[in-house]
Amino acid sequence: MTHLTTRRIGILALLALVMAATRFHHFTAIPDASWAVFFLGGFYLRGWTRWAFPLLLALAVAVDYFVITGQGLNFWTHYCVSPAYWFLAPAYLVLWLGGLWLARRHAQLSPAAVGAAAASVLVAVSACYLISNGSFYWLSPSVADPSLSGWVKNLGDWYLPYLANTTLYLAGAAALHLLGTLLLRTLAAHGERTLPH
Repeated sequence: MTHLTTRRIGILALLALVMAATRFHHFTAIPDASWAVFFLGGFYLRGWTRWAFPLLLALAVAVDYFVITGQGLNFWTHYCVSPAYWFLAPAYLVLWLGGLWLARRHAQLSPAAVGAAAASVLVAVSACYLISNGSFYWLSPSVADPSLSGWVKNLGDWYLPYLANTTLYLAGAAALHLLGTLLLRTLAAHGERTLPH
């Protein structure tokens, strides 16, 4: 097993753990990190999209199933599981593609990468939000009388909290990425100085 494979397995396991732990938002006050997880999956697991994305998507559905049925409710009749629920797949894929785009163009730390990261997060989260919110608003029987003005108001009510939550998790991940990169560079430089000449 290569070092890259081992690292990707560790990242996938960590992302799955974070999503599983925070997606139980029905039971805790910790915000759901799923949107950030899918963005980070695209960034770190770009060579594994074919199977890592479906695996994380299946985990998200499994956690939802466990949470809903754990409350004694029927998964298939729960208000969150309408025909719109299945639009989470393309919504999460947009996040994954945003991370993938960023990794392909700005994987190295630089000032340009910071601007590109902010832009890709904003575009990916906004597109994900439009898909997930729009599908729920227009397809869910929970919305009694859908209208364009009602949807615009609904978009405005929830957009900033979703953007802020995802950005907060991604900022934390970026800080860890930066610290890890600096630590590895320091260790490599220290190792070079201690090698016999």
